[in-house]
Amino acid sequence: MAVDLWSAMLTLFLIMDPLGNLPIVVAILRNLPEHRRQKVLIRELLLSLVVLLTFLFCGQSFLKVLGVNEEAVSIAGGIILFLIALRMIFPQEGGVAGLKEGEEPFLFPLAVPMIAGPSILAALILLANQQPGQMVDWTMALLGAWLVSSAILLFAPLFHRILGERGLTAMERLMGMILVIISVQMFLNGVGHYFDWKQ
Repeated sequence: MAVDLWSAMLTLFLIMDPLGNLPIVVAILRNLPEHRRQKVLIRELLLSLVVLLTFLFCGQSFLKVLGVNEEAVSIAGGIILFLIALRMIFPQEGGVAGLKEGEEPFLFPLAVPMIAGPSILAALILLANQQPGQMVDWTMALLGAWLVSSAILLFAPLFHRILGERGLTAMERLMGMILVIISVQMFLNGVGHYFDWKQ
């Protein structure tokens, strides 16, 4: 039981990929006043936890009610991440999130899909669906992974001060290229699983 718990926690943490999200978080928050960045990030982290817990307990039922399968979640997430990646590589007014100067992100894109992304949501639905008798373990695993990820992401504003504007821009564009690859793979996985499911 304990092995399953720790294994699930590690898996969820790796899927959340807080280190990979750091440059994106920094890019989204850098247009905000410095005194607001930490508060906004904490709020978005808490919102992401609500979304994650909701999907853990209600995700499968919610998708069934809407008539949506897990593949659609993956495809939609891939498209959204691709659009965000393009904004990172080719900066526009409003930055990565398309927000006006000083405008705060709310739910999108920090909480969803950066922290509570389609991959982690699909993983939670899968855990709950395959082993519904271990929901306490899955809840503990999710909380553990979220706490560690949150601790890492809360250092994001520090990166802004250390890297400076040039370093941040270079890192942002590099991560944009990587995010393009991830988003395309996510899209292809969704399409592939959809056709496998249809057959």
